[in-house]
Amino acid sequence: MNRAIPLILAVALFMEQMDSTVIATSLPAIAADIGTSPITLKLALTSYFVALAIFIPVSGWMADRFGAKRVFRIAIGVFVVGSIFCAFANSLEAFVGSRFLQGMGGAMMTPVGRLVLVRATRRDQLVSAMAWLTVPALIGPLIGPPVGGFITTYFTWHWIFLINVPIGVIGIFVAGRVLPEMPGGIAAPIDWRGFVLAAIAAAGIVFGLSVVSLPALPPIVGVATLIVGIFASVLYVRHSRATLSPILDLRLFNNPVPRIAILSGSIFRIGVGATPFLLPLMFQLAFGLDAFQSGLLTFASAIGAISLKFVATTALRAFGFRTVLLIAVGGGASLIAINGFFTPSTPYAVIIGTLIVAGFLRSLFFTSNNALVFAEIDDSQASQATAIAAVSQQISIALGVAAAGMLLEAHHLWTGEPIGLEAFSFAFFAVGGLAALAILPILSLSRTAGRTVSGHGLAKLKDDQAPLAGD
Repeated sequence: MNRAIPLILAVALFMEQMDSTVIATSLPAIAADIGTSPITLKLALTSYFVALAIFIPVSGWMADRFGAKRVFRIAIGVFVVGSIFCAFANSLEAFVGSRFLQGMGGAMMTPVGRLVLVRATRRDQLVSAMAWLTVPALIGPLIGPPVGGFITTYFTWHWIFLINVPIGVIGIFVAGRVLPEMPGGIAAPIDWRGFVLAAIAAAGIVFGLSVVSLPALPPIVGVATLIVGIFASVLYVRHSRATLSPILDLRLFNNPVPRIAILSGSIFRIGVGATPFLLPLMFQLAFGLDAFQSGLLTFASAIGAISLKFVATTALRAFGFRTVLLIAVGGGASLIAINGFFTPSTPYAVIIGTLIVAGFLRSLFFTSNNALVFAEIDDSQASQATAIAAVSQQISIALGVAAAGMLLEAHHLWTGEPIGLEAFSFAFFAVGGLAALAILPILSLSRTAGRTVSGHGLAKLKDDQAPLAGD
C-alpha cells in the first residue's frame, strides 16, 4: 500500500475535523472583537454544519463528474479561502458567511477524500488505509477545544484560521503530485430536484438539532426547522424511488452489508457524538477544572485512537467484521456509561486509563465500520456510499450533541436542581445505553461479510478448496 495517499488525506481531514470544533472555546474572544455576543455567535458553529449538510449529498456526483482528485484539491482551496475570510471577518454576518464557505470546502474534503482512498486502495489493504482516516476523525473534535483555547489565550483567535493556510497550500501541492489521476465525466446529469430535497432535509435536521442543543435562536425555530427537514426527507425517499439516477441512491441499502454498516455506525455515533460535548462540560462545571485542564484530560482518548492503527488489521483478520464490531460496540458503549461514575475525587489515572481504552474501542469500531461500508460493493457504487455515509454521520453527530443537551435539561426540569454531577451521570448512562443499541443491526450481519477485505477465514477457505493429492 502507498502510505503517502492515506497520510495526505488524513492531514486534510484532520484540518477539517479539528476546525469544526476549534472555535468553541474561542467564541467569547471572537464575539468581543466583532461586536456581538457569544450566544449569537453560535450561529457560526451552526452555519458550518449546515453547509456540510447541504453540499455533502452532491459530493459523490461532483467526484464522478469532474474527477475525485481534482474535486478534493479544489475543496482544500475553498476551505483555505474560507479560513482567510474568517480571520479577517469584522461582523457577525461576515463571520457566519465565512464559516459557511469553510463548510462548503469541508463538505467535499471528507467524503471525496474517503472516495479517493477507496478507489486508490486494493480491497485487502482497505482496513489499514481506513485506520489513517479514522484517527483524525476521532481526535480532531477532542483536541479542537483545547487548541482553540491555547491559541486564543497565548496568541489571538485569528491564528485559529490562519494556521490552515500553509497546511492547505502544502496539501494542494502534495495531493497534486502524489494522488493518482481519477478522470471524471462518468456521472449522469445531476438530479436537481433530488439535490434540493436532500439539501433541505439534511440542512433542516442538522440546523434544527443544532439550534435546539446550542440555542443561538429561539428553540421554536429549531423545532420548526427540524419538522421541515423530516418532511423533506420523506419527500426525498419517494423521489429517489421514482428517479433513475437520484443524487443519493437509496437503492444502496438493498445490499445488507452497507445498510448494516451505515445504520450501526449512525446509532453508535450518536453516543460518541455526545461524549465530546458532555466530558469537557462535566470537568469544568462539576469538577471545577478550567478549559485547558479539561482539554488535556479528554485528549487521553486520542492516545487510544492512535494506538488502534497497529491492531485493526490483525483483529479483523483473526475474528472478522461481525465479532470485532460487536466487541467494539459493547465495550465502547459501556465505557461511555462508565463516565457517569466519575467524581471530583476519582484519581486522574483512572479517568485517563478509561478514556484511553474508550478511544481505542471507538477507533476500532469506526475503522472497521468505515471499511465495511465498501467491503461488498463495486467501484461504481463507491461515490454513492461515501456521500450517504457522510450525510448519516453529520446527522448522527448533530443528534448526539442535541441528545446530550436535552438530557441535561431534562434532568434539571425533572429534579428542579441546577445542572451538576448527577445530571451528567444521568446523561452518560443514557447515551451509553443508546450507543449499545448499535449491536442490534450487527447481530444480523453474516459472519463471512467483508472477508475479502478483512481476510478472516480466507486461508482456511483456500485450504478447503485446494485439490487433494491424486485428484
